Amino acid sequence: MRLTRSGDYGVRCLLYLALHAGRGVVGRKEIAEVMNIPAQYLGKVAQTLARAGLIAIRQGAKGGYELARAPREISLLQVVEAVDGEIYLNDCLHQLDICERRPVCAVHRVWGRARKQLRDMLGGISLAALVEEESRTAGKSCGECPATRGQTLEGKGE
Repeated sequence: MRLTRSGDYGVRCLLYLALHAGRGVVGRKEIAEVMNIPAQYLGKVAQTLARAGLIAIRQGAKGGYELARAPREISLLQVVEAVDGEIYLNDCLHQLDICERRPVCAVHRVWGRARKQLRDMLGGISLAALVEEESRTAGKSCGECPATRGQTLEGKGE
């Protein structure tokens, strides 16, 4: 399983919105610049995230994106699967009828366990947890974020 470019951009977008959760609507241009995402590409990814119910898109001069739910309610798994689809490590896990050996195949069971562990791990990581980690790593501030330069991130994860 490899995270696609769209999946990576979706994660970056949601992380930025979670870092600024108390702020309301955040402009697409700001997210694109700070998170190094081509603006047009971000627009397409945002449509997918909105259809999945993870963000709300606001139109107009003061438009942009905002989280549809609190960061603690959105898992990394939800973000990845919203953009890239359900995680499968092997086609035989996704299309059970393509493999005649499935009932006796030891590798099939390994792929199944690995998939479950990966999905459990990603499902157990919320955007709020990523915000906490980001704030520890960045010295309690998001120095790259023009909107929060010099501000602490404590309390912004919820």
